[in-house]
Amino acid sequence: MKELSSGYGRVFIGSKEDCFRTAVFLAEGQRGRNPLAKHFTWALTGGGTPKEWYQWCVQKDALSPGMLAAAHWFVSDERYVRIDSHESNFGNADRLLLKPLNIPAEKKHPWSTNVPPAMAAVEFGRMGARWFGRDKTFDVCFLGMGDDCHTASLFPGSPLLKDDGGNFFAAIDVPGKGWRLTITPSGLKAAGLIVVMALGANKAEALHRVLAGDFDPVNIPSQILKNCAQNVVWLVDEAAAAKFLQA
Repeated sequence: MKELSSGYGRVFIGSKEDCFRTAVFLAEGQRGRNPLAKHFTWALTGGGTPKEWYQWCVQKDALSPGMLAAAHWFVSDERYVRIDSHESNFGNADRLLLKPLNIPAEKKHPWSTNVPPAMAAVEFGRMGARWFGRDKTFDVCFLGMGDDCHTASLFPGSPLLKDDGGNFFAAIDVPGKGWRLTITPSGLKAAGLIVVMALGANKAEALHRVLAGDFDPVNIPSQILKNCAQNVVWLVDEAAAAKFLQA
């Protein structure tokens, strides 16, 4: 893959297959940095590309036995819906990846949607602290990026982009989209490795705005990753990178 540097992390450009394979390689490498750790925490994300990646991982038997034995599974953000809903990020990860890989229930950690959203965010942080500690979040945090440059459930204009109170996780009522549960900018800074996958021509404009546009994270939320760029890797295909490469 072609590698470029940016103020928002390392950028790797290749085919979809390259991106899928590198996502696994990066996670496995992060686990290898601390082989004596009792637990390894991996937060997945939502959207169409992750669904394809889940199916690819199962088909290719891509995750090592060591990873499957060590990993505890989370999601970086979630819609406030039941886990059996096809809008549930964790539900989709479970159906397409975790269940086919026979991951036991004790290694699956969805957000709670049985309590009020604000309480769910607090509960998730307390529950997860057992696995990733009180001063950090996930060992690996996967993110996507929307056409509007949002990432996780941090949308343009979100008050969390201005001030998240130092909280790692939060509930936010997104206009027109309902309640979301999400990792915050502070939570991203406390993650070990952040992997952002953006594929397809429909992401070209957004990727260019993030990596080559003026710094305006309130309106271009993915630019918050500048605050933890040393821990960020972007995996993009040629179509998504086209406008950025022309800049």
